[in-house]
Amino acid sequence: MSVDVLAAVRQALPQLSAAEARVAKVVMDDPARVVDLTITELAAVCDASQATIARFCQGLGFTGYREFRLAVASATSREQVTRERFDLTESEIDPNDTVQEVVAKIAYQETLAIEATAKELDVETLDKVVAAIVAAPRVDLYGAGSSSLTAQDLQQKLSRIGITAFCSVDPHLALASAALQKPGNVAVGISHSGLTLETNHALAVARAAGATTVAITNFPDSRIAAESDYVLTTQARESLYRSGAMSSRIAQLALVDFLFVRVAQQLYDQMTESLRLTYEAVSSQRLAPERHRSGNGHGGAHDTGNDAGAHDTAHGAAHDAASGHHDEEHAE
Repeated sequence: MSVDVLAAVRQALPQLSAAEARVAKVVMDDPARVVDLTITELAAVCDASQATIARFCQGLGFTGYREFRLAVASATSREQVTRERFDLTESEIDPNDTVQEVVAKIAYQETLAIEATAKELDVETLDKVVAAIVAAPRVDLYGAGSSSLTAQDLQQKLSRIGITAFCSVDPHLALASAALQKPGNVAVGISHSGLTLETNHALAVARAAGATTVAITNFPDSRIAAESDYVLTTQARESLYRSGAMSSRIAQLALVDFLFVRVAQQLYDQMTESLRLTYEAVSSQRLAPERHRSGNGHGGAHDTGNDAGAHDTAHGAAHDAASGHHDEEHAE
């Protein structure tokens, strides 16, 4: 199998039986240890039968424990290489870590989340979602908690390039908006767990109204998938100091950027003009660059800055939008 086995274990967790969940927890907590265990030894560690472990492996798409264990060995080797890039021997944050170690470990974990999300992303589904958004008269975005911030980020990106997009942080208003959806419109629900009541409800209402529905989630077999025509999957890990809300954010934002840039490519001419107009509309809200006096001894003032907006072009604004640099927006 080409799929990341550790990601597959995490994503399968909500659907596992209690015994299989114990196996999954042992694998996720210490995959390197599993590589050295026979099926009998793993069964003893997990307090499960060998049949349970065989069923667990087959449920993930492997022929048996031997193939599963080889995949785990390969995954742990790849992660070791990545840890070495950050000069780490251990990736989990410890209460006694120094500030340098905390920074390195978080950088490692977030890099891993982005790389895994990009590697495992179904790009064919991504482009189907892009096509639906480009053709849609209107796009609704739903999310709660930290996923609401991701929804707002995508909404402001799409709006900047002329796409009519709405995102309400009030769940009642989101439901009202979903109820007014029509065929041809797109509704995107963002939920790390796939179990967020408000998001699932809004997506179900939008689907019943005829909209094309999209889920962005870390668990593609979760409840939100049942309400979605398309599912885009992130690959984020939770840890003691990084809950799902924290670990999901960077992977979700990366996926949003993948989606937005593909949309922008399809609408390049329209995007450039829209960005020019929106850039000019907010340019009066920027402070003018400071003027600095040169140290040439003549007492003359040398302006090292440019007049606000003098050097800005639609191309520059397009670059800002694609890279997420919107200084007129509130950074969350």
